[in-house]
Amino acid sequence: MNKGNFPLGKFQTLDTPFYFYDIELLRETLRTVIQETSARGYEVHYALKANANPRVLKEISSLGFGADCVSGNEILCALDNGFPSSKIVFAGVGKTDKEIQVGLDNDIFCFNVESLPEMEAIDELAAKSGKIAQIAIRINPNVDANTHKYITTGLEENKFGLNESDLPEVISLIQKSKTLRLIGMHFHIGSQITDLTSYKNLCIKVREIKKWFIDKGVSFEVINVGGGLGIDYDYPNDHSIANFEEYFQLFENNLELDEGQTLHFELGRSIVGQCGTLVSRIVYIKEGRTKKFMILDAGMTELLRPALYGAFHKIENITSNGKPCKYDVVGPICESSDTFGEDIFINESKRGDVIAIRSAGAYGEAMSSKYNCRNLPESFFSDTI
Repeated sequence: MNKGNFPLGKFQTLDTPFYFYDIELLRETLRTVIQETSARGYEVHYALKANANPRVLKEISSLGFGADCVSGNEILCALDNGFPSSKIVFAGVGKTDKEIQVGLDNDIFCFNVESLPEMEAIDELAAKSGKIAQIAIRINPNVDANTHKYITTGLEENKFGLNESDLPEVISLIQKSKTLRLIGMHFHIGSQITDLTSYKNLCIKVREIKKWFIDKGVSFEVINVGGGLGIDYDYPNDHSIANFEEYFQLFENNLELDEGQTLHFELGRSIVGQCGTLVSRIVYIKEGRTKKFMILDAGMTELLRPALYGAFHKIENITSNGKPCKYDVVGPICESSDTFGEDIFINESKRGDVIAIRSAGAYGEAMSSKYNCRNLPESFFSDTI
């Protein structure tokens, strides 16, 4: 089996479970993104919701990336880890007054506004603070991302964004406001998108909506197309870096910018997903009547994605070179959904073997919890371990 390159000797001395980050791979990924965007003049805001580990954030901010935040605390976290307020965008359907105030107080670049009531709230709070709030309106393009329904965000049935029928009222509110400055359009159709046709469809919709605004005499400095580019969970060693070249080329080919416009992206998973691994140990091998269970000391508290929406992660026994055997890989949490995979072929395993659950850099540590009064795991890094 094609295993990752891990410092097994070091791993065997550490308490499990823990998150391991390949810092060299993260840096190579960031360099690739910079290479593909700098010549095109594109701006990338890293989506903190994917992973807010301070060491990871410092690596990303040090290379000039912006931050895409979805809570007031994420804004503060971004600022604490080197992201300038001038490159922070704030999205989310349920921004509270307190969170909006955090954005205003720190003069963030832009609020990605998702409803008419939110526009009114930002307007009111900005007026009280004596601030001008820059906003981009998040428009629901009704484009299918062809991904899991829990991570689809661009359909009319989803809770995100303004519908096209709201746009005339948006213009009316902007014209009346003394504190809102409309600088852009924002879109985001979903996550873990591997069919790039979805992005072509998005570009078509962006062109249509941009023309509608131009006909109304409204122009934008910023067009923000969100993120959502997927990674290869099946073959993380063969495809450790997402196909950024094809991704950015698609937008260059299909979305013509007007003079003075800048195209912005909000990438998360594709930047950090492959650099992270959840490392665990086998507590027991349990023989059932029809199943053989591999019970780990890591569970849904450390990696929620499989329990939440049946997500697949490649699982490797990095201790064993035995022949592949079939296991149900489960965790210790008192929930039947605490399962990493059923009927998975893994090298013949025994109690105490070290298990690597791959592609856990996105939505692993960020979604971890203390359910069952468990401790939050530590994090280790390839250049310091």
